[in-house]
Amino acid sequence: MRAGTVQDTIAAIATPPGEGAIGIVRMSGPGAVAIAERVVQSTRRLSQVPSHSLVHGKVVDEGGRVLDEALVAVMRAPRTYTGEDVVEIHCHGSPVVLQQVLARLLQEGARPAEPGEFTKRAFLNGKLDLAQAEAVIDLVRAKSPKGAQIAAMQLEGRLSARVSAQREEILDLLAHLQAVIDYPEEGLVDVDPGEMKRRLERLVDEIDQLLAGADAGRIYRDGIRLAIVGRPNVGKSSLLNALLGEERAIVTPIAGTTRDVIEERALLGGIPFTLADTAGVRATDDPVEAIGVERTRQAVAGADLVLIVLDGSEALAPEDLEVAELVRQAGAGARVLVAVNKCDLPRVLEQAAVERLAGPWPVVWVSAVTGEGLARLEETAAAQVLGQGGAPSAILVTRARHRGALAAARRALEDAGETIARGLPLDLVSVDLQEALEALGQVTGESVSEEVVARIFAQFCVGK
Repeated sequence: MRAGTVQDTIAAIATPPGEGAIGIVRMSGPGAVAIAERVVQSTRRLSQVPSHSLVHGKVVDEGGRVLDEALVAVMRAPRTYTGEDVVEIHCHGSPVVLQQVLARLLQEGARPAEPGEFTKRAFLNGKLDLAQAEAVIDLVRAKSPKGAQIAAMQLEGRLSARVSAQREEILDLLAHLQAVIDYPEEGLVDVDPGEMKRRLERLVDEIDQLLAGADAGRIYRDGIRLAIVGRPNVGKSSLLNALLGEERAIVTPIAGTTRDVIEERALLGGIPFTLADTAGVRATDDPVEAIGVERTRQAVAGADLVLIVLDGSEALAPEDLEVAELVRQAGAGARVLVAVNKCDLPRVLEQAAVERLAGPWPVVWVSAVTGEGLARLEETAAAQVLGQGGAPSAILVTRARHRGALAAARRALEDAGETIARGLPLDLVSVDLQEALEALGQVTGESVSEEVVARIFAQFCVGK
């Protein structure tokens, strides 16, 4: 999907709210340079400076009063982010000054930019495809170095290049099919079913490689919710504090200290985790503590990964078995691992008892006090969510929209192969290939609707 030339000029503050050393007001559109020239006083006219120049000047109001000193970047189409004339005014990072500068630009003819409109114009003007545009917001919102790396690769066009190559292969198949169907009298080489089937199988294998990294891509992009559960006083809050490297949760020897779910974010094994420290699970007459236990059940049900904590300095208690049963019943496909805490104290809990409780779940012995075993715990948690092989090195698909489109293309290609195998008319094969082509076009934007485009760019912040 591509639109025609945009005639208006948009403006927005491009830096985050709050005070800063520098703030940037950005404009894009055919009138950007002319509007900036009416607002900025400089020894050099902005309309006469070469593209990609940086000019010192003073931003003034309609009466000539100086609002701020600034550096003005002038960039002319088409070698800009949006493909249009772009002007950026680099001011001091005062929210008041930035608002005043933006108001002047609007007063001189610009209009306020909508969320993501700069990147949307880059897409509409062919500077980015849709997958690259989505990578922009993923890069801005990255929660881990790996997540930022994946987004940067997609912004570079790695995923788009793979998908475009697959579309070219399908187009080549379609062109040959249509020529044979439409011009049988021309004596064109007929379709070799075996060769076409092999080419379709290669395409399916390539899509499978992309889909294989979809779970890991989602994890690095969105992160993982981990619920820390156990009976009272096994050291859940101490373990949370140890993983965070700070005293976030209150720790006392009094059972039932944690009454509610406490959530904090941490980077474990390179993966962004949201850690939920929960109330100790036990039978209680305290209504407040009972509410906390019920919220623990809810946290388990909504978790991607559950960490059951046991006390290695005590024998296994009936409540430990109740916790394990609660986790099994809450289920919903949550992955589970077991941490035996307090291994700095004399060991009382028997290994055999731990293994009976854990079954297939991995077990790590740790000490929240000394830090022993914490690195191993992080590695095990990462392996649980990524799989034992860890994250694949191939391009990672991070968005559900891309995953759905690739899966649809795969189904259409398999249908085409089945149609050929059954010896059905080539027209039916052509229909399947058209479906695959359209599905892949959903990833890069060639066959996406305006409604989908609008929904994607609505997720962006204003100024990007």
